[in-house]
Amino acid sequence: MYRTTSSPPRARTLGRGVVVAGLVTALCGVADPALAAPAVAGAADGAARAEGPVPQVSAPLPSSDESHPFGGAAYQEVPEDLGAVGYTEEEFLASGTANVYSWPADAPAVVRTADAPYTTRVLVRRPADAGDFSGNVVVEMLNPSNLFDLNIGWAVARQEIIDSGDAWVGITAKPIAVEALQTFDAERYGSLSFANPLPVDDPGNCSVVDADADPATEPTPLPADTTQATENGLIWDVYTQVGNWLRSDEGSNPLTYGTGATAVDHAYGFGYSQTGGYLVNYMKAVHPLVVDAQGAPPYDGYLLGVAGGAFAGAYPMNQCEPAPPAEDPRRDLYGIGVPVVQLMSQSDYLRGIGSRRPDSDVPGDQFRHYEMAGAGHATPFELYSSASSEDIVAAGREVPPQACNEGPRSRFPSSIFFDAALHNLDRWVRDGVPPPRSNPILVENGQPVLDQFGNVQGGLRSPFLDVPTSTWSGTATGASFCYIAGYEVPFDPARLGELYSSHRDYVTKVTEDVVRLQAAGFLTWYDAAELIRQAQEADVV
Repeated sequence: MYRTTSSPPRARTLGRGVVVAGLVTALCGVADPALAAPAVAGAADGAARAEGPVPQVSAPLPSSDESHPFGGAAYQEVPEDLGAVGYTEEEFLASGTANVYSWPADAPAVVRTADAPYTTRVLVRRPADAGDFSGNVVVEMLNPSNLFDLNIGWAVARQEIIDSGDAWVGITAKPIAVEALQTFDAERYGSLSFANPLPVDDPGNCSVVDADADPATEPTPLPADTTQATENGLIWDVYTQVGNWLRSDEGSNPLTYGTGATAVDHAYGFGYSQTGGYLVNYMKAVHPLVVDAQGAPPYDGYLLGVAGGAFAGAYPMNQCEPAPPAEDPRRDLYGIGVPVVQLMSQSDYLRGIGSRRPDSDVPGDQFRHYEMAGAGHATPFELYSSASSEDIVAAGREVPPQACNEGPRSRFPSSIFFDAALHNLDRWVRDGVPPPRSNPILVENGQPVLDQFGNVQGGLRSPFLDVPTSTWSGTATGASFCYIAGYEVPFDPARLGELYSSHRDYVTKVTEDVVRLQAAGFLTWYDAAELIRQAQEADVV
């Protein structure tokens, strides 16, 4: 559903309702007088600028068919020509020192081991022309759940990023992903390191000490993707420092556009699934430390994807201590200090139900919780926008399956919700306009309440459930992450004929639903237009 061209950035922001009304009229001959540009509070002054440590950053790494960025746009599973939308891509190596932290109960982090050297890689996609840059940058800890970097933030919010003229930055966040990169291209990525500052025989390096015997050197059991030679807990300061770099006037910062001054007005933190849990750790344990030390955070808001409660709701602060338990208040998303938007999917909201909390517009506790009805957690789109199958194999990893026992991974476009969430988060930070509120998915006795079509009730809505042609499941069976991939069961022609008297009837119903959702702020104008176009082309009745 992605477009191949981009509208001019940011200038359309306040008039999108009017734009959609015109599009709807042109496409379907249907207009809604309720569609109008929403009232907007006075624009806030530029966010306070964080002044803190920045990494040493290399010149952009050269790219060719012989040596290119892993997951680079031209080498994705579905290759992408960024130049066609006025964007460019650069890859950098960032080096510095990071603390390893411990996380006391219901308190910010404390330093466990100071000043451990690191080197990671940073992938940047930005408007090629400085005049097209919105001033926003979305900074993502790349998801390593498949043991290599996944560009999930780009996959699920690409349309909003490009349509608005934002930049996107992905950071390799975990040693296991570094291992894959070095297998893929030992020369390009040979200097990457998340080395453990403690030697293997140090009792603090996941060792067990027996008080009745000599200190044991047997390591505490670690996850299969973790070793004593590296340290997962370096990412917190890496994330701060890369954010600081993007907001700095450093000559290595591509978002200065060669002017000697950063063009960044606002930076938004993004995490998805495992790195969504990392974002919880960062928001609760590290964000307060950064504000105290720097006077302002590097991130003006956070978009938390499919992580919360008992589902990826927090991770070990360092690899030798356990994650906070499921009911631990360290997982609560209260009082972060900047706006937070959290989205759960139909695959994970029940396990993560503990992350539900009231929405709030109170300064210092601005929060929205959304549950995406019909959407799967592990989507095909995250694979389309990440490294090609050929490059995954070259990295020594298995290619994740696109199909499960029940059929292909669910094609439900969760991007329509992430696009709107990022757009609304920006308006909240930039213009002081609170996002719309939504009911959660309806649950009774621990189970979802289904409608007559077998679809969930409540949650973020879309024509896929409001004007259905399928039953959407959030779970499936099979290899890898099929248990959170979901699948679709299309209605047969007889049932479609019972629901819709004609193709025009179906398109009209979709249009009415889309107009309502867009006017309420749950769809962007371009996704609204695309959903109507898809309905017009659908083989329904």
